[in-house]
Amino acid sequence: MKYLILGGNGYVASAYTRALAGTGIPFRCVSRREVDYADPGVLADYLRQQRPAFLINAAGYTGKPNVDACEKFKSDCLFGNAVLPGIIRQACEETGTTWGHVSSGCIYSGTRPDGSGFTEEDAPNFCFRTNHCSFYSGSKALGEEVLAGAERCYVWRLRIPFDRFDSPRNYLSKLMTYDRILDATNSITCLPDFIRTTLDCLERGVPFGVYNVTNPGFVTAREVIDMILREGLVQKEFKFFTDEKDFMQKAAITPRSNCILDSGKWIRAGLTMPAEKEAIRWALKNWTRA
Repeated sequence: MKYLILGGNGYVASAYTRALAGTGIPFRCVSRREVDYADPGVLADYLRQQRPAFLINAAGYTGKPNVDACEKFKSDCLFGNAVLPGIIRQACEETGTTWGHVSSGCIYSGTRPDGSGFTEEDAPNFCFRTNHCSFYSGSKALGEEVLAGAERCYVWRLRIPFDRFDSPRNYLSKLMTYDRILDATNSITCLPDFIRTTLDCLERGVPFGVYNVTNPGFVTAREVIDMILREGLVQKEFKFFTDEKDFMQKAAITPRSNCILDSGKWIRAGLTMPAEKEAIRWALKNWTRA
């Protein structure tokens, strides 16, 4: 087995399965029902039996339909995003397995003081240690703390994922269905680009560490809506919240992360991804409805 993917039929794990299916590359994507990877002994034994070249942890807890649910199911959120990465680290280090952990860029808010994007060297500013954040963001930041100094490990930060397939988890699908939208500025990630880039990290022996795996650049929600309308994918008049305070009063339970991340580290490592608007146009022109 070349790749062992944890996460079952989750949104990101399914994207890995879709990308690898039909390539002839031996891989397996498992859920906790199939292999109890929440038990370090079970996972270590499974790694010894299967001997994958790489493990990819795409398991975690995001809440359904959105991160507001994490405020209710805090124990599940904390375990999936902060405890589980440590369990996987233990099993991988015990067996000498190279691995990558799908993290989140939602541990930041805004930009650096000079207006530039946050780099991997910047401490999270939207987490339990700094201010009032969502429980989801706080748990993801803790997960990265658990992995500090991990051996033979990549931490790949995903942000607001989307692709060409209509799905409740797809950022583009969400925008098309929302009654009202907060016009925030964000770095975002096209899932097929994310999958290719993370696999390239493993294949090319890119230095281990943390990477902001977002498409270069940033975009506003209003710009994405304009692109959706130009493609004629929906026929509706979109409405917007006045500001974030208006959004919190009328539509949300917990604060959201809106931020810009710097993509320079993976670019300097020789990896490539299209710019954010190019990736959005690709997804919309090849849109596949559910």
